[in-house]
Amino acid sequence: MSVASEVDDREVRDAVQVIIDRLLDFDNQTRSRIFRTAETFFGLGGASIAAVPSGTASHVARAPSFSDRAELAPKDFLFQKQPRTDVERVACLAYYLTHFRDTRHFKTVDISLLNTEAAQVKFSNAAYAVAHAINAGLLASAGKGARQLSAMGERFVEALPDRIAAKEILASMRSRRRRRMARNSKGSRERTGKGDV
Repeated sequence: MSVASEVDDREVRDAVQVIIDRLLDFDNQTRSRIFRTAETFFGLGGASIAAVPSGTASHVARAPSFSDRAELAPKDFLFQKQPRTDVERVACLAYYLTHFRDTRHFKTVDISLLNTEAAQVKFSNAAYAVAHAINAGLLASAGKGARQLSAMGERFVEALPDRIAAKEILASMRSRRRRRMARNSKGSRERTGKGDV
């Protein structure tokens, strides 16, 4: 092995170690987002995930098909995702803000402005559409009137335009909500003594 290749290998190992050390501070969902953003920036849609830290491979493996482009306009992103309702469009715009504009927290006006930039039909009532996206579990509150894309919202948008996969994600979300509400209701009854016979 030549001295040059030894130096190259050492530099690669050092770079990988720096990346791993830096990513230890984040949870798997954030690591996944970092990898997808880096893939998009460098145009590495087919990048190997063999060196991805344990627990993140499944997230990176399902990175959307647009990740092989260094630049993707919001109009093109919406065209790829093909949202059919205002709520779906809000989720797609929120995803674009999060992953392509590095804007994790946003307000309704940000969604409306991006919608205009994407040359989409104007929302009849943007606040109403955002509220419904929150009720559907696709967005979550980020405090001080800001919103953010929820984990389920992220999975939903990544599944599009596959309507069957997207519907399955929504169905699983509703099922979890029902179970959580049933548990909370049962716990509340037990705490107040109303569950006693």
